[in-house]
Amino acid sequence: MCNLQIDLFLPWRKLANNSKPTLFSSDEFLKNLVSGSLIVLVEQVLETLPENVLTLMGAPPKSDVPFITPDELGEADGFLFGFPTRFGMMAAQFKAFLDSTGGLWRTQKLAGKPAGIFISTSSQGGGQETTALTAITQLGHHGMIFVPIGYTFEAGMFEMEKIKGGSAYGAGTYAGDGTRQPSELELAIAFHQGKYIAGIAKKLKGEA
Repeated sequence: MCNLQIDLFLPWRKLANNSKPTLFSSDEFLKNLVSGSLIVLVEQVLETLPENVLTLMGAPPKSDVPFITPDELGEADGFLFGFPTRFGMMAAQFKAFLDSTGGLWRTQKLAGKPAGIFISTSSQGGGQETTALTAITQLGHHGMIFVPIGYTFEAGMFEMEKIKGGSAYGAGTYAGDGTRQPSELELAIAFHQGKYIAGIAKKLKGEA
């Protein structure tokens, strides 16, 4: 049985109208991941900001998605890591989580396991590609196999008339000021990425 983890840092930002966070809902990935031969776990990393700071920022309560510990990464056969950008790099909360995986690095327990990335930025120049590229170093030191989607989504990757996030490195969305939700095209790319990474994970596990 192939065990695939979707690990997220769920962004705190919501507006007064209680709109959903603009990082992709993991549902779009789950639609193409759940099958009789695949176990999918959706988990989030811990918040690093103190409660009083979150209160001043107007942050909403955390999602009820369970929190992951570093040791749990070693139990998975593949990963999808999702996070918003901070100045063209992954959010500090997710980086702090990866910084805590030194024990897994020493034993290279994650080596040879496939990992994909999906991200959220506030604007078109906000780091859709640099966030993914700078995250790859984390995977490399663990010996993980980075699985980009390339241009396997075909014509949708070349869409020029509609605003869309994502790149050859993985699915993505634009959050704007927090009111924008992922477009149908962005969700379709996420749907495709879920199917793609699941196929790779199962092949490497020898279950395809």
